[in-house]
Amino acid sequence: MKILSIIVPVYNEEKTILKILKKINKVNLNKLNLKKEIIVVDDGSNDNTPSLLKKNKELYDKLLTKRNEGKGSAIKRGLKEAKGDIILIQDADLEYNPNQIPKLVRPIINNETMVVYGSRFLRKKYHIFGKTRTIIPLHLIGNILLSIITKILYFSDITDMETCYKIFRREVIMNMKLKSKKFDFEPEITAKILKRGYEIVELPIKFNARDFDAGKKITWKDGLYAVMYLLIYRFVD
Repeated sequence: MKILSIIVPVYNEEKTILKILKKINKVNLNKLNLKKEIIVVDDGSNDNTPSLLKKNKELYDKLLTKRNEGKGSAIKRGLKEAKGDIILIQDADLEYNPNQIPKLVRPIINNETMVVYGSRFLRKKYHIFGKTRTIIPLHLIGNILLSIITKILYFSDITDMETCYKIFRREVIMNMKLKSKKFDFEPEITAKILKRGYEIVELPIKFNARDFDAGKKITWKDGLYAVMYLLIYRFVD
């Protein structure tokens, strides 16, 4: 039976970490003949997250702790420990529902592709105002611009480079030197996957956006950095 390593980077998510881990544990992968390996990487949380994780060890297979450096650093730490044939990134908030994992993994299991991204914008209607808002307007604009830049630089039609849901076979990142420590992980890994000639297959996903007052961490500055790193990694590795 193959292993799916689910890496969960977490920083100050005391309100959601147990809920998301319970949701991950409920995901049934038997039909795909997959076994889950849940790896939580605590990126130096200073709220109640560490305590909650220590008290609920049955919700994960491995807990890694480190000083706070950023999401990219946490993911790289998880990648070093992952034993899975397939790797999946899962954010620790409740924006991305783990019940979508089976459909995202299936194309890789069926040998249709080596890499899958879950797209929030593929054939998706979203609301940007009011109580039914599904995405922050600035984030929508930023993602559209990043998609255009990625298409120009890497000849790829992906619609959601910044998605949390990135799934790939282990061999895709073997010998890949990742330098990012923060949110620049997203453009770096995307650039390096595309430069290595892998096709990124996108599948539409459901998404529940949260605002900054609810703990959203990525800002417009990270969008500017993403543009810069897309340019840099087009010409250097």
